[in-house]
Amino acid sequence: MKIGLVLSGGGARGAAHIGVIKALEEHNIFATHISGTSSGAIVGALYASGARWDEILDFFKHTTLFNTNKYAYNKPGFIDTDKFYDDLKKYIPIDDFSALKKTLYITATDIIKGTLKIFNKGQLIKPILASASFPGVFTPTQINGSYYIDGGTLNNFPIEPIQAHCDKIIGVYVNPLKKISTKDLKHSYTVVERAYKIKVASESLQKFSACDILISPEELNNFGTFDMNSVDAIFQLGYDTTNELLKKHRLFDKPLVLP
Repeated sequence: MKIGLVLSGGGARGAAHIGVIKALEEHNIFATHISGTSSGAIVGALYASGARWDEILDFFKHTTLFNTNKYAYNKPGFIDTDKFYDDLKKYIPIDDFSALKKTLYITATDIIKGTLKIFNKGQLIKPILASASFPGVFTPTQINGSYYIDGGTLNNFPIEPIQAHCDKIIGVYVNPLKKISTKDLKHSYTVVERAYKIKVASESLQKFSACDILISPEELNNFGTFDMNSVDAIFQLGYDTTNELLKKHRLFDKPLVLP
């Protein structure tokens, strides 16, 4: 059986993906196809490369985002995305999709053309960096003459690349729309930010019905996009939520163990 795993973007909340993977494996469920964007692309790529869940968690906990040696100079952004290449190379020694143990798709946004790009062959680390290049904070990533930013800009729940290839699909959405009140919209920028989040959530929501199981802990709203100090709590939330859902759903007639 071919099992698809869709991993959304969500910044630090992407640590919940790791908890999901741990819980799935404890239930003998192993994805064969992965499609991820932004932080979901990072987790998905590390998992597809053969990294264990604890190694992926280690990457999240020990990769410092806002470090002076990562600052961008003469580039459009505060943090130089290219400077994270070596961090990923430690976990992905062979920089090529062909070396992966699972089928992987990574999405990124071409900032010049305004189009979505799906990467699934050739060099691997730069597409990961491109997909996770949160606009305005991280610099765009150059690949083959084009410049790419966060894949979540155009598609924050990239189910499409694996939909036709899988018998079952498990979706993990870690960027739920937070409930707010009028007092939360005091400034013009908060209104703009809210409008953007509504758009992203609405586009993702339309795809949820295509998943056999959807994991989207509402409590993730308690954590910020760059809340790297809460990685352990976010991881645990993903793990606990997945365990609860798997007890309620009989997704598989028998335990699934894949080679």
